[in-house]
Amino acid sequence: MKGVILAGGLGTRLSPLTNITNKHLLPVYDKPMIFYPMQTLVNAGIDDIMVVTGGNNAGDFLRLLGNGKDFGLKHMNYAYQKGEGGIAEALSLCEHFAKNDKVVVMLGDNIIGGSIKKSVEKFAKMKSGGMILLKEVSEPRHYGVPEFSGSKIKRIIEKPKNPPSNFAVVGIYMYDGEAFEMIRKLKPSRRGELEITDLNNMYLKKGKLGYDILDGWWADAGSSIEGWFETNKMVSLYGANKK
Repeated sequence: MKGVILAGGLGTRLSPLTNITNKHLLPVYDKPMIFYPMQTLVNAGIDDIMVVTGGNNAGDFLRLLGNGKDFGLKHMNYAYQKGEGGIAEALSLCEHFAKNDKVVVMLGDNIIGGSIKKSVEKFAKMKSGGMILLKEVSEPRHYGVPEFSGSKIKRIIEKPKNPPSNFAVVGIYMYDGEAFEMIRKLKPSRRGELEITDLNNMYLKKGKLGYDILDGWWADAGSSIEGWFETNKMVSLYGANKK
């Protein structure tokens, strides 16, 4: 199983902090933001990781992370995304790295209080398909929201005005090797991007998307200045990546 951290984009929602650096390099309490998803993957037992980044600060990731020695890794992999083509497009850059293996994908600005190890182990036992993680939130309309039919997800709606549930799809996704072929079939959204929600819905239509409920707290540190500030407070008060 391989790990992918998506840390591209322009980070305009955190402007002016991101006028001079990539948002994933901003501090969250006492560490750079990118350190948290790195530790999440390592704690889940994943030691083969690729970081996808872009913009003018891509070289800073290499200087900061190197070969992953600070996380107990022997090697790190990097890919460069030109522009803002969407999460699914960023993931497509990892096809050669995945080599048809299963991948655990994490957005570089998502920080959690607990561990995803049990979910990763559950996914590893699946013969095929994908898995998403859900978290009950107070304002689901800001996220991708699952619509349930009984205990199964019927579809995922991106930022719905009237959310069909109180759950949000967090920025942690698990896919088998079929994901890359499915991404090639995606069409750009109105934003001109390849959306991860569309990929998840393709898995749902095939009956191949499972889900798990994330334990502990979850924060999207890149959602806004307020979100970044609240994430700093959460980490300072409760800590992150507890095993």
